This record gives sequence, structure tokens and C-alpha cells, in this order.
Amino acid sequence: MKSFDLVIVGGGPIGIACGLEAKKKGLNYLIIEKGPIVNSLFNYPSNMQFFSSSEKLEIDDIPFISKEAKPKRDEALEYYRRIVTSNKLNIHLFEKVESVNKSGDLFTIVSDKETYTASNIVLATGFYDLPNHLNVTGEDLPKVSHYYGNPHFYASQKLAVIGASNSAIDAALECYRKGSDVSLIIRGPEVGKRVKYWVRPDIINRIEEGSIKAYYNSIVKEIKEDKIIIVSPEGETTLENDFVLALTGYRPNFDFLEKLGIELSEDEKRLPNYNPDTMESNVTGLYLAGVICGGMETHKWFIENSRIHAKIIVKHIQSKQP
Repeated sequence: MKSFDLVIVGGGPIGIACGLEAKKKGLNYLIIEKGPIVNSLFNYPSNMQFFSSSEKLEIDDIPFISKEAKPKRDEALEYYRRIVTSNKLNIHLFEKVESVNKSGDLFTIVSDKETYTASNIVLATGFYDLPNHLNVTGEDLPKVSHYYGNPHFYASQKLAVIGASNSAIDAALECYRKGSDVSLIIRGPEVGKRVKYWVRPDIINRIEEGSIKAYYNSIVKEIKEDKIIIVSPEGETTLENDFVLALTGYRPNFDFLEKLGIELSEDEKRLPNYNPDTMESNVTGLYLAGVICGGMETHKWFIENSRIHAKIIVKHIQSKQP
């Protein structure tokens, strides 16, 4: 059984930042990632452009050079991949952590490939793995997806996009421009306020001119093979439909957190209990990093405002060592 000072669960940008800091400070560390390097970013839409500028996505002061001020997904993949390979970080890819248990001062981490022990653990698992489901009949049909990849797939198809955030609006616009007949189903009265400022006017104009049909204050009642049924203030409406993109957001794996003993707030925010000065949770030696700190408030944490977590965590771990 291999033993470490620190095991980092999650090989996204923040997990990588924690690995870099641990290596610089001489800690015996391991990063475990269930997919490829920066798995969440890899699963972002192929044409996605970040809200943040490239310098705000940098970690450990390593320059991130992009063609535009706000980089694209593929540029970010290249940037973080090069950091991992150039710094020879100790990272295990395509290895899923199945359980973590603590006995005394040591954690036992069991993955689908190996068992490890560690004095400290960082959870940097993000939130992109578990979509918020609609919980309606037909959501499990093959034509329904909670992830959006490339607009070419939906060309010449009747597409319903559910949601009002950046992912939904980007998908609606890109698919419309590739020839999809797009219907946008929004639970609230308008396009989300947090939609990227250079995108929001675009979608509003497309809706006003009739290029994209928007249904406000509407919810999905049922999804069928060739149609989707929605309920709006005007009543029940049936739309002809080939595909559904249910881009209604994602959430952290709260079950996993609770099994580790992390306390969560009992309100709808589900905020985990941790010390913001050290990033240590209510479980001694177990730290939180990145967007997982925000519970259901996933919009409050980004790479740019959580990359500092790596230095905070490693500094606290060092302070406890003899």
C-alpha cells in the first residue's frame, strides 16, 4: 500500500495547482483523476470561450498565452496539459476514487485500481459530473442530453434547449447558426443575468427577430420520441422535436461528501463546512479546493478566484508537520 503526505482527488486546474504547490514544498503527493487531464474542461463544448481572460486562468504564475483575450477550450486543454507534463506531476489518470475512510490520523483511499494511505486529502472534484435533472417522463430517452458538444450534430434538426445560463445560451446560438430549428425553454421571465455580456445581446436579438423561439416562465411536462410538452402561462404547448439539450446546471457529489463526514448546511445551498483561512473541512486533514466549496452556488467559484486555495492548503499542511 502506497502512502503519501497528500492525495488530491481531482485533476482539474485547481487539483493541478495543488499538485504543483505540494511538489514545490517537498510534499509526497499524488493526484487522482477519473478521466483525462482536466476532465471537466475536456467535456466542455468544443467551441466554448471562457468568461475569464487568460491571465486569470493561469496557475503558479505560469503564463497562459492565447490568441484572444478570452481563451477557447482547446487552448486551455493545451495549457494545463503542458503544465502537467512539463512539471512531471505525479498524476494517475482514468482512475476513479471509490471510497475514503479515516482511521486515527490516516486516510485510506480506495480507487478502482489501487489502495493508498495519506495524512491529508484535498477534494478538488468540481461539480460538472452530476447534472440537475428535470425529473420528467422521457428524460431518459436517447434524444435527451445534459451535455452539449458540437452544433454540427444538431444541424437541420428541431432542437429544444432547456435553460437560461451560459451553456444553454451558447448552445442555442451555435446550433441556430448551424441550421437547427431552436426552441429555448426558460423557467424564469428572461435570459439569465449572468450570461456573458457579449453573448446576451446576441440571444435577445435572435429571439426578438424570431430566429429562435423562446418560451419564458415555462417548464417541461413530458418528453416523447417526436415531441416535447411544455407548460407556460399560456397553457400547455406541444412542440415537434428531434433532440433535447437539458442544460439546467450541475451540482457537486453531495453523497460522496457526506460519506466522508463533511457537514453540509441544511438549506438549499448545501454549503460544506470548512475554514476559509485554511480550507480544512470539519474533518481534520480533509481540505476542499475550488468550486466544490460553494455547494449549490456553483456560479460563485471559478478558476480565477479559487486557484489561491492551493497555496493556502499546502501552507497549512506544512504548519502541522514536525
